[in-house]
Amino acid sequence: MAEAKMTPAAAGPAEQGNKMVVVVGVDDSDHSNHALEWAVRHVAAGAELVIVHAKPSAASILGFGGPVGIGGAGEALRCVETDLRKIAEAVVERARRVCIANSVHALIEVVEGEPRYVLCNAAEKHRADLLVVGSHGYGAIKRALLGSVSDYCAHHAHCSVTIVKDPKAKR
Repeated sequence: MAEAKMTPAAAGPAEQGNKMVVVVGVDDSDHSNHALEWAVRHVAAGAELVIVHAKPSAASILGFGGPVGIGGAGEALRCVETDLRKIAEAVVERARRVCIANSVHALIEVVEGEPRYVLCNAAEKHRADLLVVGSHGYGAIKRALLGSVSDYCAHHAHCSVTIVKDPKAKR
């Protein structure tokens, strides 16, 4: 049985003789699609690419103003779950098309949960060297009220984080 080679955590992929691992967070927004396209063009060559979509749970969606009445809760939960599954399938398909168009191989995962936690956990799980996320370009007030996935990841991920801004937002 082969013995695992231990390398210092600070050593980068080149020093370890391994491929760089890049995790890219995607959702159904143009911002995340732009981030994926950026990653494919700038860092995917020679890297191990992992694309992660954080699918919210139906219960978390309904918790913000769920249905009134006892009988409708189960049906509403099923409808929301069906919609979330369709969105996840569309996100995965779009990511797959971007990879195919650029001749890039990637592992694509759908993980249920809050995006900020899912992405940081995926970066840790895959021992990522880089986490790539898109920026929605929220102002300070909206970011404070809604929270920012990219800001959370920049402060909590155990790897470098690249926040890709949409160049169209400059206009």
